Formats: sequence, structure tokens, C-alpha cells
Amino acid sequence: MTPDHRHAFGHPEERAAATAGAKPLDRISVRDYVVEVEIGAFAQERGHLQHVRFNIVVEVLPAQTPLDDDVDRILSYDRLTEAVQIELHAERINLLETLAERVAQRILQERQAVRVFVRIEKIDRGPYDLGVEIVRARQGQMQAVTAPGPRPRVAFLADARSDLGALIAALGTDAPLILTVGAASLALPQTVDADARRRIELLSMEQNAWAVAGRDARCFVVSTRTELDWAAKNGQISVWAPSRMVTDAVPPPQGDALALAVWFAEGMGAVELVVIGAAAPQSRVPVRMLEG
Repeated sequence: MTPDHRHAFGHPEERAAATAGAKPLDRISVRDYVVEVEIGAFAQERGHLQHVRFNIVVEVLPAQTPLDDDVDRILSYDRLTEAVQIELHAERINLLETLAERVAQRILQERQAVRVFVRIEKIDRGPYDLGVEIVRARQGQMQAVTAPGPRPRVAFLADARSDLGALIAALGTDAPLILTVGAASLALPQTVDADARRRIELLSMEQNAWAVAGRDARCFVVSTRTELDWAAKNGQISVWAPSRMVTDAVPPPQGDALALAVWFAEGMGAVELVVIGAAAPQSRVPVRMLEG
């Protein structure tokens, strides 16, 4: 087998590396992502699910600023699998070529993406795999277009509650749920430095977030927009840890925990802000009061 043939049948990572040029770009990849879907142009493929395997490699621009270990500053792997799911749910597709093209173009709408390799294979059609692989590159400046995620319901809890399960049931399941909390009921260290005092206040809220999440196995403490978006799309209940998003905001929001909940709900485009155990705030998001 010649080197060209080896690269052709190897994983798209090998293809990307072999054609990288003098200044190779960073790459991220999803390997052997298998979904069950109805697809195909033949009559016997209609009305039947089959397994389809995706391998995707994306060459990305180097980060222009330090990453600071922050997931919001990179192209997340979830965006690659999300591109697949969006296109699979848009309409029934006959051809793998059509699906590969749509997935590639959606990924190239991401700001960091420069070139994408998409390989799709049907793995149920016989003793062999049937597939297609395409390579697409960004053509100039592409308009970033992403499917809007579901709008969450944000609830503010003034204190950690022992009846969390009942509260979650009362809030309903018609929208993804994000809980925000007040500060922990502990004496805070005192300081004259305003920045240090703000950090201490935020950390106190995060202590309370962990306390709340520890009361119900369905709840997970989340600190970044990327994680929040993923959780909303996958039915996970999030408890917001505010430090990272608050300190990264320009300008950073001010005020107490309830004021931050209002800022957060507005920024997330929440369907409503439910307030439990505090006075009703002013908000551009509809506010609903529940008994504390």
C-alpha cells in the first residue's frame, strides 16, 4: 500500500497531518461517534434505523490570548457532536454526501475553525463499512451561525434548602433548570480591599452552590457558559457557580446574590426568574415569586 493509500484509509487525523503544510494548525477531533438514525436513498432504508459512525477533525486557529484553562475560550468537542445532531434532526437525509457537507459547513461557522475533515460511515449494511469523507476549508470570513439553545428557567434560592426535591418538582420540567443561590450562612473574612471582598463574596455563593447540589444527585455545579449550554441541551439541572463568569464580564456586574441572579437570568435569555426567599427584584426577565 502506497503512502497515499495509507493516508486515504487511515483516520482523518492522518489525512490532516499529511496535508498540514509548513505551518500546521492545532487540531481537535471526535473519533468513532456512533448514532442511530434513519438515512438512505433506498426503499429498504426508509422506516428503519441504522448505525452511522462519524469521525471529525477540525483544524483551528491558535488562541490569541492565554486560555487560562477556560473552556469558553476554545472550540469545544461538544460543538462538533452538536453539529451532527442539528443536521440529523433538521430533516431526513438520503445521501451521506449531503450530511457530510452540511456538518462541515456548520462546523466552519465556528469562529476558530479553519479546515474540517468529516468521515461518515454506515456500519450495518453488510460485512464492510460504506462511507464518504470530505475536506472543506473556510472561504474568507464566514458568518457565525449557531442554533439557539433552549431558554432556561433560572431560580434564585436565598438559602440552601432541605426540601430541594420538592422545589425542583414545583418548578416544572418545561424548560431547562438553573439554580442560583445566595451566600453561605457563614461569617466571611473581613478585608478593606474591594476586589478581595468581592472574591470572598463570590466564593461564599459557590460554597452554597456545592451545598445545594449535594442535596440532590440530579444537580451539578457549573461555572462556564459552555457547560451551561450543554447542560440545558441535555436535561441536566445546573447550580451556577458565579465567580468565573462574573469576574470575566466587562464590566463585571455589581450587587448582591439576587442582583447577580437577575444579571445572569437576563444574560441567559431565561423564560423567567423564580425567586424563593427574597424580595421581588426589578428584571427584564419575567419574575415569579414562590413561598420560601
